[in-house]
Amino acid sequence: MKFIILGCGSSMGVPRPDGFFGNCDPSNKKNYRTRCSAILRTSSENILFDTSPDLRQQLLRHKIRKIDKVFYSHMHGDQTHGINDLRSFYLNTKKQLNVYADKYTSKYLKSTFSYIFESYSKEYPATLRLNKLSKNIFTRNNNKKIGIQSIIVEHGKVKSNCFIINKKLAYISDVSKIYKKDYKYFKNLQCLIIDCLWYNFHPSHFNLETSLALIKRFKPKKAILTNLSPVLDYKVLKKMLPKNVIPAHDGLTINL
Repeated sequence: MKFIILGCGSSMGVPRPDGFFGNCDPSNKKNYRTRCSAILRTSSENILFDTSPDLRQQLLRHKIRKIDKVFYSHMHGDQTHGINDLRSFYLNTKKQLNVYADKYTSKYLKSTFSYIFESYSKEYPATLRLNKLSKNIFTRNNNKKIGIQSIIVEHGKVKSNCFIINKKLAYISDVSKIYKKDYKYFKNLQCLIIDCLWYNFHPSHFNLETSLALIKRFKPKKAILTNLSPVLDYKVLKKMLPKNVIPAHDGLTINL
């Protein structure tokens, strides 16, 4: 069972579309970051987390030929606007692909991409089926039951969902506050993948100081910083971090 960080960049990626690298060294491949998506690969299923605008590129890079389910963290464009790239999986199976979202994200998806969820003609049938995101979801790996827990966090003015896989790995790509009542779910994990936009305060994201403070509190064996902006050069950031913390890079794979 593997968890792959398909993209670890902030909302415009690194470099930005205008070529801006910020503090990032263009000669380091790990500074080339597509927008945040991730995938859990088990013996039974490929479960995608978010559909970033760079999804096509990410799927081709990793030769992912099959998607079984999609879980959305929240409604923002850098997590949803690659949704059209899921159509190819419908064309392969002729079955609607199940996607899961909370009520806010569901409302946004249905209003913005209505043609994906409603059949307008025989030539353009509905390709996705929208489902409610439950607090507990299950998949299988080598006939073992694997639990995926969704936990609501704050992301500025909107709610976002983080995902905890088999009580071992937590994926929190976009967050500005974790409720204290939920701290118990994040303690003593094998791996914590957590939002870290830049050095300074941001109203919708954790910065380096906040991320490291929570890592110290939760005590995972390993922590990985994601949603990295052009402010954060890979090598510079890595030198600043404790031994059990590393910056993400596109394609980083965690074996579970």
